[in-house]
Amino acid sequence: MFDRLSNRLQSAFRNLRGVGQLSEKNVQDALREVRMALLEADVHYATAKEFIERVKAQSLGAEVLAGVAPGQQIVKVIHDELVALLGGQQKDFNLSAIPAEVMLLGLHGSGKTTTCGKLARQWKQKGKKVLLVACDIRRPAAVDQLEVLARQTGAGIVKPEPGETVPDLGRRAFTFARENYYDVVLYDTGGRFQIDDDLVGELKALRAATEPQNVVLVLDAAIGQESVSVAQTFHEAVGLTGLILTKLDGDARGGAALSVVSVAKCPILRIGTGERAEDLEPFHPDRMASRILGMGDVVSLVEKVQETLDVGEAERMQEKLKSKQGLDLNDFLAQMRQIKKMGSMGKLLEMIPGAGALAGDVRARIENDSGGQMKKSEAIVLSMTPRERRHPDLIDASRRKRIARGAGLQVSDVNELLRSFRQAQQMAKKMKQMQKRLPRGGLFR
Repeated sequence: MFDRLSNRLQSAFRNLRGVGQLSEKNVQDALREVRMALLEADVHYATAKEFIERVKAQSLGAEVLAGVAPGQQIVKVIHDELVALLGGQQKDFNLSAIPAEVMLLGLHGSGKTTTCGKLARQWKQKGKKVLLVACDIRRPAAVDQLEVLARQTGAGIVKPEPGETVPDLGRRAFTFARENYYDVVLYDTGGRFQIDDDLVGELKALRAATEPQNVVLVLDAAIGQESVSVAQTFHEAVGLTGLILTKLDGDARGGAALSVVSVAKCPILRIGTGERAEDLEPFHPDRMASRILGMGDVVSLVEKVQETLDVGEAERMQEKLKSKQGLDLNDFLAQMRQIKKMGSMGKLLEMIPGAGALAGDVRARIENDSGGQMKKSEAIVLSMTPRERRHPDLIDASRRKRIARGAGLQVSDVNELLRSFRQAQQMAKKMKQMQKRLPRGGLFR
């Protein structure tokens, strides 16, 4: 996500590091690079032009702060303007009404129905009662797909009856939701390969019949500048309250995110960053601007850890560290699975300050290597007997051969895992010794 743009911006900022003071010439030179970076990232030309003009006006008009390098000052200006371009403050769905209504619309292939399932999962986890409404009555298997997602997330579903129009289906679903005390009604509308009069008419009729508080366009970020015209057309025809950008993990340019907000005049509410059910994130303009500029996103990283951390497992591990028993391979496996739940290493690297400076192919190699190693390690531990996992010292040469055959790997892979496990054991012992040496009450008394 944003790899190409981040790399070009980093290059532009490096050229300013040795500059003693800001002048019109070095500002223009840097902004020329920034402008090219935006255009190459598929940002709409009008959006890029307005952005550069605002940054230039602020950079030349600002006083250079004492102790702040010129390059850092321009980075600060660009960061603030990126935040403004991405919508300023973070926005969310309006769920104040009971039941709150959310109408999702978009073209075929944008990920609309999948997004319905992801949203239902998020709201169910927050204790809300969610109803999905299958308003896509033309696409084959669309109703069946939504029914599967409803079953997976524990949401309710209302399906169309023979001969029922979309507006009638919407009215019936809303009445059902109100009578059965649902908190959120989510309308999965029909799509087309391109916007036409039939689609617009159907959406207008459904909106008039249900009067939803949220009319949200699901956009495929990979279509680049085309997403701008799609958002503009839908906004003019139906009136949007928000956007969801999907498939951002497959778009290294990311220009859609930087263009649609200013054109459609409505905020991005969520971004899709993968195929897993949990890969739909709230959109924070300030955090995204920091990621684009290679500053990382520590807040999101901490939230990701808190979200995936199993508190019970952490407490159990803490107690085991205190005991004489020490860690075994069952604990090692549990820790690997905790890390695995956090998602791909590539996404985590984006959140670490400075990691954005790594070349895209380097980050991809790190992600592939870590993912492959995790799978190998899990296969090796699962090929051991329960007794071997509890007592790793039993694993001699013959057992290592058997474990390697069971995992479909080499003995050297088993040796590498056991070496890593020993290192983890030694680190745990050192931490335990350090805790014993600390005065009662910790470092400060």
